Amino acid sequence: MALEVKIRVKNSLGIHTRPATAIVKLLHQTKSDVTFTHKRDTINAKSILSILMLALHKNDQIIIKVAGIDAPEVMEKLQKGFESCFGEN
Repeated sequence: MALEVKIRVKNSLGIHTRPATAIVKLLHQTKSDVTFTHKRDTINAKSILSILMLALHKNDQIIIKVAGIDAPEVMEKLQKGFESCFGEN
């Protein structure tokens, strides 16, 4: 199963080390492949360095793609994380 959604970054400082770490921890035990696409760059969302290289700022829009057996659960967790600013606000 593959899912795709557009998400807007709400964190006031964008996606820096702390929220990137939260994303990687959230995805650590998942079986699905997860990618983030911003502008023309697509990265593996299980890599903290790749997430940081996107240099996401507040209000940037990304496309999240999740493909795999646990895709619905993974997508739900990611959407909740982005909505809650990964606990920062």
